[in-house]
Amino acid sequence: MAGMTSRAVCPGSYDPVHVGHVDVFRRAAELFDEVVVAILHNPAKAGTFTVEERLGFVREQVADLDNVRVESFANRLIVDVCTELDAGAMVKGLRGETDFSFEWPMALMNRHLTGVETVFLPGDPRHEHISSSLVKEVARFGGDVTGLVTDEVRDALVARLAQG
Repeated sequence: MAGMTSRAVCPGSYDPVHVGHVDVFRRAAELFDEVVVAILHNPAKAGTFTVEERLGFVREQVADLDNVRVESFANRLIVDVCTELDAGAMVKGLRGETDFSFEWPMALMNRHLTGVETVFLPGDPRHEHISSSLVKEVARFGGDVTGLVTDEVRDALVARLAQG
């Protein structure tokens, strides 16, 4: 690998990005020369936040990391994104056994399709209860998500859910 740059992709919808995601981005940035946070979306499906909003939220979270960039990709297999970016690895954070059971077959399929490897990072135990869907559900019913997401994301989420 002498002279080669190691590049990894952290794929996800990040709708919304939370502290567990950011922990994985930061740890991946220590392992690879370059990390691309790939916000994946299907234009036919409406998310809670627009792709542009998600890009902004994630970029704010990693602004201090020189080797991390954030891009969006629509209607694509993640392995095709990795090939386009010349990334040899995908980084996925795992909160526990359920995440592993879900991610393992996808990792094997991705390696089968293009040879891209998946690197699993165990999540920080302080964050293992956090998921984007739970953050949205708690906020939807008036619960306080402070500390699970940035204040900016929290305020935007509460405002968005109040709209409808």
